Amino acid sequence: MDVLFTPWRYAYIAGTREESAGGCFLCDAAAEPDEVQRLVVHVAAHHVVLLNRHPYSNGHLLVAPRQHVASPLQASAATRAEAWPLLLLCQRVLEAAYAPDGSNIGMNLGKAAGAGIPDHYHLHVVPRWQGDTNFMTAVADTRLVPEDLLQTRDRLRPLFATLAAGSAG
Repeated sequence: MDVLFTPWRYAYIAGTREESAGGCFLCDAAAEPDEVQRLVVHVAAHHVVLLNRHPYSNGHLLVAPRQHVASPLQASAATRAEAWPLLLLCQRVLEAAYAPDGSNIGMNLGKAAGAGIPDHYHLHVVPRWQGDTNFMTAVADTRLVPEDLLQTRDRLRPLFATLAAGSAG
């Protein structure tokens, strides 16, 4: 029998979170995008793109406005205008890095909708592959993510830089 040790997930499973000094890890990521542990892979004028610390698959991205608001309805017009092109950039980067068969893109707004951070909205971009669900999710409420988050960060940052520069102008 194989035993999977994932001690970094205990706080998540136990329902506790690392609280930042300001109380919002998305705001902290926007304020310190070069801090490796923030897992930021791209900074745009109005958004920050970072890795989900508890991913569904390799490359699971969070796209969050730099402005701390609960809903896109509260975001500035410039933030809303930047969102769709940025999501397309995320999709291009993930295709270049992982060649997924598809993607899930979505958000949960408000606690009733399942938002883990109801006061700072964000979008999830999750690459998917045919047959990527396995028995671990069904029988053990566990997902297998084979790539370390810092390796994923190192893989995606240069792709964002290259592809963002290629799509500018």
